[in-house]
Formats: sequence, structure tokens, C-alpha cells
Amino acid sequence: MIVRCPWGDSTPDYADYHDTEWGVELHGTPELYERMSLEAFQSGLSWITILRKRPAFRAAFGDFDPKLVAEFGPADVERLMADAGIVRNRLKIDAAIHNARLIVSEDVDLDALLWSFAPADHVRPATFADVPAITPESKAMAKELKKRGFKFLGPTTCYALMQATGMVDDHISTCFRATSAR
Repeated sequence: MIVRCPWGDSTPDYADYHDTEWGVELHGTPELYERMSLEAFQSGLSWITILRKRPAFRAAFGDFDPKLVAEFGPADVERLMADAGIVRNRLKIDAAIHNARLIVSEDVDLDALLWSFAPADHVRPATFADVPAITPESKAMAKELKKRGFKFLGPTTCYALMQATGMVDDHISTCFRATSAR
């Protein structure tokens, strides 16, 4: 029997995500823009909702190519608001488009920017109760992103992004991934 982090055993979708993606180092501006956007869309919702809608999000947002999304206009916003396959929240949609425009117009190396906040000495949590929601690094990341004009990326969202992309390894000590993840 495989022992996972508790949340990773709750549904087959979560088990697959936990086993193959969560906590695995992810690099590249388009890849990190996707995760940043999806984490922002998740705010106030369960991750399973976003995970199950991810194929529709990818289709609706041009595979999260920041150059493509930066060109979205009012008609695209209305198209997205009418798309039942994604989360239809105008503020979150506007933020995803705004953030893509910032990445493109400021020529942001999202990989270098986000990974600059990865802690050098992150300690693996022993239990699920030991997993933080916010860290000094996620606060610093959120502060820098806000200073640069990014939207919908507070410290909790930034920490979830750090966990999802392997900037921190929060697989608990009894999880089978604790030895195979970063």
C-alpha cells in the first residue's frame, strides 16, 4: 500500500496529481504562469475544482502562453465569462490577463523571479498539521509581485504555488514521495 500525504488519498484526481506533479520542480515562464494563474483561480475554492477544470482552462487561455493571453481583449473576457468549463470570476479572469501583460511588457523572467524566493533550507513537515499556509518567503514573494503590479497573488496563494512547483517540498515525512521529491 502506498502511503501519501493525507490530501493525496482523497480522490483519484488528487492521487494522480500528488504522485506525479505536486512538489516536482517546475521551470519556465509559460509553465509557471499557468500554475500562478490556476492558483489565483483557486483562491476561495477547492483545488480539486481547478484540477478538474484544468483542461478547459488550458483551452480557454491558449495553453497559458503569456504572449497570447496578453493580447486578450474585451471580447475574450466575455468569451471566458461565458465558458462554463472554467471558473467564471471576472476579477480572476482580468487578473490572469493583466498578469500576462505584465510578463510580456516588462519581459519578466518568471522562472528567475519566482525561484528567487525558494528557501535554501526548507524543512520537510513531519505531519499534515505541520504544513504552513504562509511562510516568510511566500510573504516576500507576494510583496514583490504586488510591487511589480501582479494581481491576485497573496502570501497564501504564493505558498501554494511554491508547494505545487517544487520550490518547497511539503510531502510529509511518511509519504512515499518524501524520498523521491525535491
